[in-house]
Amino acid sequence: MKARQWFLEIAVYLAALLFLYTAASKLMDFDTFRRQISNQVFDEVYTPWLSYGIPLAELLVAALLVWPKMRMPGLAAFTAMMAVFTGYVALVTFGYYDRVPCGCSSAFENLSWPWHLAVNIFFTLLGLTGIILQQKERKTDGSELTIQKYRPRPV
Repeated sequence: MKARQWFLEIAVYLAALLFLYTAASKLMDFDTFRRQISNQVFDEVYTPWLSYGIPLAELLVAALLVWPKMRMPGLAAFTAMMAVFTGYVALVTFGYYDRVPCGCSSAFENLSWPWHLAVNIFFTLLGLTGIILQQKERKTDGSELTIQKYRPRPV
């Protein structure tokens, strides 16, 4: 196995483990997570959707990541979710909001906001790298979908 393939596997499983851990920690202490969501800077009308949607989305993305045929959509969803959350953490870190909301899941509760931002940037870049490596992997193993022009056989 090439170094690129090893790195891709490590990146994918790190991403899946991150989302499995954060989803599990949110679901295991759901009442606390729900209170934390309702204390965020956005309107409380979103609390029910986010408190159920975030952990479910994390579990779904983790499943996509470890399912080889769905790895690319999993990487895309992981990277998009991490990019959105990284943007939010950056806004909190740099004082965009009037108040600092409470911490997030137990995975990051002991981190300062700047360290939280650094970890999120790392995982976002890991997701982007995974996408690039997965695309290269698909090209080298021939599994990339190609559309061929239909040409009738000569009679």
